[in-house]
Amino acid sequence: MKKLLTTCFVIASALSLSGQSFSTKTTPIELNLAPDAPVITWVSPRVDNVASKEKTIILKVAVKSPSKITSVEMRNNDEVVPMSRGINLGGSNAGSQDIEQAVNLIPGMNNIVMLIKNEDGGEVEATRNIVFNFDVSGRKDIALIFAVNDYNEWGDLSNPIFDAKAIEEELKMNYGFETELVLNPTKIKILEKIREYAGKSYGEKDQLLIFFAGHGKFDEVTRMGYLAAADSKINDLVADSFVSHSAYRDFINNIPCEHVFVMIDACFGGTFDQVLARASSRGGESSYYELTRAEFIERKLKYTTRKYLTSGGKEYVPDGRPGAHSPFARKTLEALRNYGGSDKVLTYTELLTYFEALNPQPRSGEFGANEPGSDFIFVAR
Repeated sequence: MKKLLTTCFVIASALSLSGQSFSTKTTPIELNLAPDAPVITWVSPRVDNVASKEKTIILKVAVKSPSKITSVEMRNNDEVVPMSRGINLGGSNAGSQDIEQAVNLIPGMNNIVMLIKNEDGGEVEATRNIVFNFDVSGRKDIALIFAVNDYNEWGDLSNPIFDAKAIEEELKMNYGFETELVLNPTKIKILEKIREYAGKSYGEKDQLLIFFAGHGKFDEVTRMGYLAAADSKINDLVADSFVSHSAYRDFINNIPCEHVFVMIDACFGGTFDQVLARASSRGGESSYYELTRAEFIERKLKYTTRKYLTSGGKEYVPDGRPGAHSPFARKTLEALRNYGGSDKVLTYTELLTYFEALNPQPRSGEFGANEPGSDFIFVAR
């Protein structure tokens, strides 16, 4: 009968965010002691639940076994890690052996399990949880959020500000975004704020999300769509008091940030695209899924991104019950609160799947200087 030795650690940690200090105390506890089973001692990392700034790390363990080691297996989040370094299976003598193994981490949590067996049938399993902080090189994620509840002439809305505050909180607390929330802006305020962001400096991998929630308008004569600001007028034949989608699109496209994602929760939002028929396009979304997750993210951020997602096409969309979020905002929050799954990375492509069953159907696509293969990512902390 195979005997299993499990080595556990009780870890008491103290973390001070303000002082950037971290202390860890470990107390070994051995369960189900088996005299013929190997014993693993972690050399690096010595403690569990650690963070790494490097994509590839070297794991080191010291193994003691009363008989020859016959099998060494390692898995990372249930994926097999090919063993390659410092392993001498079936050696002539029992005793100690040091094992080193390079492991490619994925963004977020990495649950690494090592299983070692010997010729007596004894085996031992040991684990390490390592968080790979992808966003560690000065890359910034920024969100500019407009929300209009109160209108001078249009009917007031119930949920845009409520929605915007909830989305802002998720982006700040769980994704590390720098956010700015602009409430009930006038047309001039919207354009001035976008111009302000056009004057900022951005790093090569910085990302900018621009979100608008409020009324929208479409002119059947000119075939143009508009965002309604707080001071937009009802009787405005030439829509001079509105922000046209064309102006909004051009202003944003000229912001010197490589990765920009526009979200619009407003009626007729799909007409943000010059050709509505292209609004459902989802080009370039699966080109690199065969890469590791970390490589996928790095490669996506090499290409200029201009993506958009709107709450509908050329139609009215619901505001939702007061205090219950609009349908579009609810799906956005649902996606953010699922954190992209086990890898803790929510991509633009993954985000779109949350909106597929909504009616009216949200529209998505690209605009301006977007390059094939680009993406916008939300990296959960």
